[in-house]
Amino acid sequence: MHLIDLHCDTLYKSVINNISLNESSMDVKPLSEDTDFHKLQCYAIWMPDDLSGDDSENLFYKAYNMLVSEAQRLNIKLAGKNDCCRSQFINNINSAYFTVENGSALNGKIENIKKFADMGVKIITLTWNGSNDIGDGAKVHKSRGLTKFGKTVVSEMERESIVIDISHASDKLFYDVMDIATKPVIATHSNSRYITNNLRNLTDDQVKIIINCGGIIGLNFHNEFLNNNSDKANMFDIIKHTEHFLSIGAENNLCFGSDFDGCTLPNSIKGSESMDEIYEMFLRHNYKESVINKIFYGNALKFFENFDIRRIM
Repeated sequence: MHLIDLHCDTLYKSVINNISLNESSMDVKPLSEDTDFHKLQCYAIWMPDDLSGDDSENLFYKAYNMLVSEAQRLNIKLAGKNDCCRSQFINNINSAYFTVENGSALNGKIENIKKFADMGVKIITLTWNGSNDIGDGAKVHKSRGLTKFGKTVVSEMERESIVIDISHASDKLFYDVMDIATKPVIATHSNSRYITNNLRNLTDDQVKIIINCGGIIGLNFHNEFLNNNSDKANMFDIIKHTEHFLSIGAENNLCFGSDFDGCTLPNSIKGSESMDEIYEMFLRHNYKESVINKIFYGNALKFFENFDIRRIM
C-alpha cells in the first residue's frame, strides 16, 4: 500500500510542543525502513487565525527549521524547489512536502512567495476559517472573496509554481480564485457537502470545477466533515463521500488529505496505522485495486508530476 497524504498538522504539533515528528502521541508515523511501501506526506504548518502577521511569519520559519532538522534525523527525503515528485516518491520509503495552511504566513509581503518557493513550499492554503490579507475563509458570514492583494498572491503563486489550495475558502473566495487561476487548484482536505452539509466541504459544482481544471481533492477524516452527526462518524463514511465524488466524475482526481493531528477522528480511525484497514475496507466494498491505488497515491502523483513539468516548461 503506497500513500500520498495531502495534509496533516503533525508539524504544527511538533513545533508548538517541541516534540519529534515521530513522537508516540502523533497520528502520523513515518514508515519503517524494512517496508516495501512508499509514502509522501505533506506536512502543513497551520497558522491560527488569531496570530498576527509577524507571528505567523515567524512560526513559518520556525516550522521550516524544525522540518529540515527532523527530516534529516528520521531519514525523510524533504523535497526542495526543483525535486521531481515521481523520483522522490519511488526512490524513498518516506518523503515529504512542506506546505502552509493559511496565507497569513506571507505577512502581507508578496516577495515572501518567492522566498517560500525557494525553501521548497509546494502548497499554500489561501485562508483558514477566518479572514486574512488574501480573503475570507469558510466561516466568514459575509465574505469579501478575494482581495486585491489576494489576486496578486494567486498570480505570484502560479508564477513560482506553488499549488493553490482552496480548502477552508469561503464559497465567494473559491469562485473568485477560479475566475483568474490559470493553473489547476486543489482542495487538500475537503469532503462532499452533498453528503455532509458543512461549509468546509465542497459543493458538487465546486468539485466539477476542480475536476475540469485538472485539480485534485483530498478526503478529510475530521468527524464533522464526514457525518452530519459527528458523534456517529466512522470509517465507512469515507466510502460514502468517495461514492459521491466518483458519481460526479472524480475517479482521476480523488486523493487523501487526512488532517491527521489536526482534527477529531472517528473512534474507528487511529491515525496513519489505520490506512491499511481503510485500504482493506475499499476492497471489501468491491473497489478495484486500480481505483483504490489512484485514490491512495496515483492521482496525487500524476498531479504533482504534471505540475513539475509545467514548472520546468
